[in-house]
Parts: sequence; C-alpha cells; structure tokens
Amino acid sequence: MANNIRSTNLRFNLEKELQRKAWEYLQAMDKQEFKSYSHVIALALVDYFDRYYRTQEDPYLETREREERFVAQIIEAVEKSLNQTLPLFLSGLTAGMAQREPQSRASLPSHEEPEPETDVDWDFLGE
Repeated sequence: MANNIRSTNLRFNLEKELQRKAWEYLQAMDKQEFKSYSHVIALALVDYFDRYYRTQEDPYLETREREERFVAQIIEAVEKSLNQTLPLFLSGLTAGMAQREPQSRASLPSHEEPEPETDVDWDFLGE
C-alpha cells in the first residue's frame, strides 16, 4: 500500500495575495467536511483541471451551462407561479361564465343587432 502513496511539499509565500488566500482557506476550512489538506487540495485540483480541459475543448461550454441553468430557473419560477395562480384564475373564469347568461340572436327582435362591446382595447392591433 505504501507504494501507492505520493508525498509532496507545499510552500505558501504569504506576501503573495493568491498564496496567502489559499493558506487562509486551508486554515479556515471545515474539518468535518474536508478531512485533510490532501483531501481539499485534491478536490480543488481535480475541479480546476477538469474545468480547464473542458474549456480547452469547448471554450463556450461554461457559458452554455450557465445559460441552461438560468433558463431552468426561469422555467421553474414560471411553473411555480402558474401552479399558484392558475387554479384561482380558472375558478374566477368559470364563476364568471356561470353568472353570465348568453344572448342568442333568436331571442332578439329581428331589427335589433347586439351592440359591440365598447370597452375592448383595440390598440394591440397596431396601426
């Protein structure tokens, strides 16, 4: 088993911003989640290089992934909103339809035509 373990030394120059920040993260890391320096450094290296090589193969991959997550969030928000408001809207609509008595042409005298609705906003048709 000892042949499968590799050892290396890390040095952090605390006068360099990036190295100081890395050292501070190691000192402040959650010991329950990250069992050792080796564990957290291995996670960070694998994540970094996986992303690096994926973007070398496809430079727009991360942008597309972010866009897909954003679209999924929009769809989820719309679905949630519809699930909350659609039943109320439909019940109001059906209640309004039940209260309205339809007028048929047969019930009107032959010389009277039904008056068109005057409260319709026709601006949506454009000019």
